Amino acid sequence: MNYRDFGKTGEKISALGFGCMRLPEYEKDGQWFIDEEKAIPMLLHAYENGVNYFDTAPYYCHSNSEITVGKAFKHIRDKVMLSTKISLGDCKTTEDYRKNLERSLKKMDTPYIDYFHFWGINKQAFDDVVLKLNLLEEAKKAKEEGLIRHISFSFHDDAQNIKYIIDTAEERGVPMETMLVQYNLLDRSNEEMIAYAGSKGLGVVAMGPVGGGRLAAPTDLYKKLTGNPSIATYELAFKFVLGNPNLSCALSGMQDLDMVDKNLAIGSDDTVLTEDEWKQLGDAVEQLKKFSELYCTGCAYCQPCPAGINIPHIFNMYTYHNVYGLTGHAKWEINKYINDDGKTIKDCKDCGICEKKCPQKLQIRSELKRVEEVLAAL
Repeated sequence: MNYRDFGKTGEKISALGFGCMRLPEYEKDGQWFIDEEKAIPMLLHAYENGVNYFDTAPYYCHSNSEITVGKAFKHIRDKVMLSTKISLGDCKTTEDYRKNLERSLKKMDTPYIDYFHFWGINKQAFDDVVLKLNLLEEAKKAKEEGLIRHISFSFHDDAQNIKYIIDTAEERGVPMETMLVQYNLLDRSNEEMIAYAGSKGLGVVAMGPVGGGRLAAPTDLYKKLTGNPSIATYELAFKFVLGNPNLSCALSGMQDLDMVDKNLAIGSDDTVLTEDEWKQLGDAVEQLKKFSELYCTGCAYCQPCPAGINIPHIFNMYTYHNVYGLTGHAKWEINKYINDDGKTIKDCKDCGICEKKCPQKLQIRSELKRVEEVLAAL
């Protein structure tokens, strides 16, 4: 296993982290349980092969993940780094920070948590909950008492707000130490802020390195990008994420031993991308998009649509199919979009506002009709 400096925490973290949100489960009498006869050996197998970072959360696996993770590592607690989270939805008062922390400590049966994250925050939640209730100061107290070792956050918001969160926490005298963010070959929106976090000394963990499964399917994407013989697309995805010099770890939600072993091989592979190769690969993806007859950059200037049509999302689904060969995922995405009452060309008011605002001068209405017909036929 390859290891990296985890920002300025003083820790070395495995290149592969174990996301404990998809542990094997079963249902009995209307209740859900983790199959610990499978899950615990799988977690220990990852540890025995070099993984030292295990990430869980209070509500993973029907609220059972923290318990199983705690059981798995109780006898070797000092050998691993355990990460969990606090939901801001559970914080109505300042005192709720400590209550939720103590709940996780009890469920995990551990005297301390290595990385305690403000979970899935955005700027509004950071302002209205973290700052308003003085939760940063509560985190600082907990760290001073040894209940947590590092103050962290996971993030789901516009990328530029990462800087605001990092800088504001620092100004309050409670600097963030690590960050967990979405990042993969097809979604690089956080890339600039990942570099900023690295420059500020934060350890950065990437979630979704295979794009929520989009990059797990075998395709000829690597051959398209490089001209070299094809490799498994999930391997390409991990290599890209781990090639980012500002990233410490790629977190994968693993649910069986086969998946663990495949990812262990990648995390232990010494033939990682150089920084130049990483840049070239990222550039190649952007160039590949341009070869599509529909070059939507995803800038979202066409939004909001008066009819509620998520134009960039629909065009992006087409790109998965037409450019990257990820047809199965494109089909799944369009069906989900429609089933969730997503608006389509049939809802169009024919106002043309989107086309007036499009920097690429796309004929959006006609392209939407064509693209939706293609996706419907997949």
